[in-house]
Amino acid sequence: MSKKGHKVIKPEEGVETELLEETKELENDTKLNNEMLKLEKEIQELTESNKALQEKVNLANAESINYRRRKDEETANILKFANQDLITEILPILDSFDKTVNRDDSGLSEELKKYQVGFRMVYENLKAILTKYGVEEINRVGEVFDPNLEQALLTESREDLKDEVVIEVLQKGYKLKDRVIRPASVKINQK
Repeated sequence: MSKKGHKVIKPEEGVETELLEETKELENDTKLNNEMLKLEKEIQELTESNKALQEKVNLANAESINYRRRKDEETANILKFANQDLITEILPILDSFDKTVNRDDSGLSEELKKYQVGFRMVYENLKAILTKYGVEEINRVGEVFDPNLEQALLTESREDLKDEVVIEVLQKGYKLKDRVIRPASVKINQK
């Protein structure tokens, strides 16, 4: 000890103390680096987990949108064709009126002619109502046979017409909006 009570540090002791302090700092730095690496790894795992969850959410949203779209389309079709059964039941009545009003009335009495005029009015009103609800007649006489719209019941061979042309409608067909609800029964030309 010196005279003033201070401890005299030998040069080796100062170096040793400095080395100990640096070693402690390095150990602390290593611990911090290890903790940072762990945190970075956790962040990376959480990020990947988040991406996977986001993909699941996106898929669920897409499925939900597709489901909603399909249900909307189904509902629209149900509403669009809600009257189909009723209209299909009315078509035979329309056929009967059609036969009655298109009959030759030259041999009928005046009283029966008046009834026929009344039947024509009812027939025209019924056709107007069906048209209002999207029903249209399939009448393609002179056009090439289309199996999506018609069913061929009879054939005839005529040289003056092209092959597969509709010659005559035997029973009228009908479409409800864009759906065939009863195909037309037709006679076609076959050479």
